[in-house]
Amino acid sequence: MLTLRHPTYRPGDINRKAPPMRVLIAALLATTALPAWADTIAATSRITAVTVYPDGAKLTREVTFSAPSAGAHELLVTDLPYDSDAGLIRLAAREGLQLGAFTLRADRLPPRADPLTAAQVAAKAAVEEAEAAAGQAQLALEAITAKVEAAEAQVRFLSSFTGALPDGATPETIKAMAGMIGAETLAARQAALAAKAELPPAQKAVTEAQEAVAKAQAAFDALPSVDMDYTALSVAVTASVAGEQTVTVTQYVGNASWQPVYDLNLTREGGDKLTLDRSVLVTQYTGEDWDGVALTLSSSRPSEQSAPSQLWPELRSIGPEVDIEELARKSMGAADVLYESAPATEAVAAPITAGMAYEGDTVVYQYPEPVSVATGSENLRLALDSLDFAPVVEAVAVPRLDDTAFVTATFTNASDEPLLPGQAMLFREGVLVGSTMLDVIAPGVETDLGFGAIATLRVKREMPKRAGGETGVFTSANQQTESAVITVENTGTEAWRLRILDQVPYSEQDDLEVEVTASPEPTETDVDGQRGILAWEFDLSAGGKQSITLEHSLTWPEGMVLQ
Repeated sequence: MLTLRHPTYRPGDINRKAPPMRVLIAALLATTALPAWADTIAATSRITAVTVYPDGAKLTREVTFSAPSAGAHELLVTDLPYDSDAGLIRLAAREGLQLGAFTLRADRLPPRADPLTAAQVAAKAAVEEAEAAAGQAQLALEAITAKVEAAEAQVRFLSSFTGALPDGATPETIKAMAGMIGAETLAARQAALAAKAELPPAQKAVTEAQEAVAKAQAAFDALPSVDMDYTALSVAVTASVAGEQTVTVTQYVGNASWQPVYDLNLTREGGDKLTLDRSVLVTQYTGEDWDGVALTLSSSRPSEQSAPSQLWPELRSIGPEVDIEELARKSMGAADVLYESAPATEAVAAPITAGMAYEGDTVVYQYPEPVSVATGSENLRLALDSLDFAPVVEAVAVPRLDDTAFVTATFTNASDEPLLPGQAMLFREGVLVGSTMLDVIAPGVETDLGFGAIATLRVKREMPKRAGGETGVFTSANQQTESAVITVENTGTEAWRLRILDQVPYSEQDDLEVEVTASPEPTETDVDGQRGILAWEFDLSAGGKQSITLEHSLTWPEGMVLQ
């Protein structure tokens, strides 16, 4: 820090001359560190790699430029999205280039021409070539049309000739003149016909040339373009030597996402097998196209909660009893005052934590080929891989609600990675039978999936009538009894392992007694921890039939009502 002090006065100094102003300025510059004058190098970036999260993305840009000399320069990258955030940008440089401070500039930017990518330049040249060919075809058509019109004009002129015979005309001269007119008319008509024969191919050539122009223009329009709404990144750089340099810009953005989609195909021939084909849907609305980038899909969620929730001490106290109605009246009277005097609270934006994402122990998927994702377009679907599982397949029926059984497959995620949430299309023997949404399936976790109805497994639940004509539900003053007969029949040619599910009521009151009888006895009670849910498991051969009788009674004291 430069400190200026007043000189101490000494006798005789009053007559001493003050140093010239230029001397003071020179001394000040000699003792003050000022930035060196630097030239500005304008450059553009190219997105080379993208890591997409379920919500957000990390863009990696390469900025290549030529330093005119060693020393300090200002690098101005003129193609960042207009809504870029300096807090979410990280810079790195190769050896030989030192990076200083950087900032984003939205105004006082250098003029920028309409930028075209290399693919767009080639496509634009193809459009111009097609347009030139179309012009030549049109000129050729117009030349043939002109020939037709000239020949037809000559025919019309010769046909309308009414000139008087020349003086001294003889029969020979009249005959010669008539022959000349006839010959010329014939020649003109033949020329017109010959020209008309050239019209169809010429017209076809024009049509094909115009179609070629339309296709070339469509190909150009479909190519990813450079966003014209942009922010410039200004970076202070110091080059050790002149020549080509590279800066890597890492930027975290929102408006991008990916989600998994699954195709699950259950096959039984040659052994039960469940094949899971994984794909992903990638979409982005970042304002710029991703053209030929290396794509990585990360399951990390940097925009969501990254730390455990915090508990706060809960202070409880007691006080004298109060009149609730009086307290309410006082509260209503003070409501307006409280509303007017309460200071407005300003909403605090949630912190963006994208920059803190770690991929060391996070599942990521790296797509093996460069991909292009246009901003604002439909979801891009990319295939990932396939996983095979050995499921346990059985038929499950709920006769109380359904009249047929359904194929279910129970499998364990034997892979080393979780299956992320996503939509799943369900196939049985290659035929689409339904769809579902998968939750997260961690490694080692068992999951049940349904694969459609089995038309040959018919189930029926009947409540037989009593002797007095009542149905299977009989209620007295303090007792209710329900009887049911469950029948399942296999009309197909394939044997099935069958699981039947039904329910009976349960009670948590000692005075309400529940008695259940079943034949055969259920294989499992309180299925999956749900009280009153019963299950029977058995093998049902082709053409086989099985019945289950189920009865329960509820008994309660006199004077009570069943609810």
